[in-house]
Amino acid sequence: MKSCSPLSLACGCAGLALLGVAALPVLNLDRGTEGARLAVYLLLLLLAVLALAVLRVFGRTPPSRLLTALLPIGLAFFFRAMMLSYVSSDYEIFLSQWVATLRDNGGFGAIRLPIGNYNAPYLYFLAAISYLPIPDLYLIKLFSILFDVVLAWGGARLAAHFSEADSLRPLLCFCALLLLPTVMLNGAYWGQCDALYGALVLHALASALERRGAASLTLLGVAFSFKLQTVFILPLWGALWLAGRIRFRHLFLFPAAYAVTCVPALLLGKPLGDILSVYVGQTQEGAGSLNYNSASIYSFLPYGASVAEAPAARAGILAAFVLVLLLLGALFVFRRRLTDSALLSAGVVLALGVPFLLPYMHDRYFFLADVLTLVWACAMPSHLPAPALAQLASLSAYLVYFRQRYTFVLQLGGKTYTMLVESLLILAALAYACCALWLELRQTGKGKNQIVPQP
Repeated sequence: MKSCSPLSLACGCAGLALLGVAALPVLNLDRGTEGARLAVYLLLLLLAVLALAVLRVFGRTPPSRLLTALLPIGLAFFFRAMMLSYVSSDYEIFLSQWVATLRDNGGFGAIRLPIGNYNAPYLYFLAAISYLPIPDLYLIKLFSILFDVVLAWGGARLAAHFSEADSLRPLLCFCALLLLPTVMLNGAYWGQCDALYGALVLHALASALERRGAASLTLLGVAFSFKLQTVFILPLWGALWLAGRIRFRHLFLFPAAYAVTCVPALLLGKPLGDILSVYVGQTQEGAGSLNYNSASIYSFLPYGASVAEAPAARAGILAAFVLVLLLLGALFVFRRRLTDSALLSAGVVLALGVPFLLPYMHDRYFFLADVLTLVWACAMPSHLPAPALAQLASLSAYLVYFRQRYTFVLQLGGKTYTMLVESLLILAALAYACCALWLELRQTGKGKNQIVPQP
């Protein structure tokens, strides 16, 4: 076996030191017993080991590179250890109350009750942790951190699909996703769970490009069962079908997978109507404000402007629908020369464009755009401007929530604009992605990932 370089050894030692130092903030958390805090630290270490195992087993990373990767992985988990103590208002008002209700009413048996506005799969997790003696704040965050690792794995799979066998890009993508600010803040700091659907979507897309249609649609259905935001990129699977990456019969696995995730809740006595109405209720919760500190097109309206909400919301929905139709139309016209890289670019356009145009978007709804643009740049480094623009916009939106004040406030023509800078950044990223996709579709000749028409 080739010996490790001094640099690899130094990186490995530094990474191990960071994982060891991570014990300090975790063991000094202000909730739970000493034993509970020790358990949290051990679980965090276990997740770091899982990250290394994924790189070694599934990524086939050589030992020397794995040792080097210990540094960014150690740094990623050290940052997460520092974030565990933060208590958001979302946790206090919603998540903690849901867990308390489940705990007081029999754990899994309480799933039959109308608790919260999350779909059944996440309620299973909350019910499970209601039995444990570890503070639920930390378990909720650790669950999201678990999916941060799964997310990084999905990104590495996609990067590997567009790379040579010995390329560093998959490893760089894995580490970059673990260290992406909005990924770390979303789960380990905020306690949100966007990594769950984001990770499953990345794996679903990787499976589709690898011609594993059944796995792709199954993963996509499970992603949808966790988060409605999966619909932002859902139309891409229509293009994947047009491109021959999946078969028509595979499309039925999407609703089937979603249905299977609901079966335990039905068996526990939850009414079918309550299960099916969760996402309907989520779409109605936005009424009252067209934009919830999101970098959307509605930030072009002055702060406090009087606008007829219903017509403005319908206009945004129509615009998103038109974007999807135009994209699918373009992919259909060029279906004979549709490459895997073009399909990935189309996914980036959807992840950026759909939430940009829709009403009632929240600050973290560009999570999928954040991770997919980064994967895009890792797969094709010339696209680095896209993740830079998306991350700046999303991170600024996150800071608005955490700091409770706007990052940029502009005075233009005697009117105040609060999220305009962030929206311009997303618009620039969207324009870049659209141009990149169009240029790629216009290319002639056959690439290695091009469709070969079947007789």
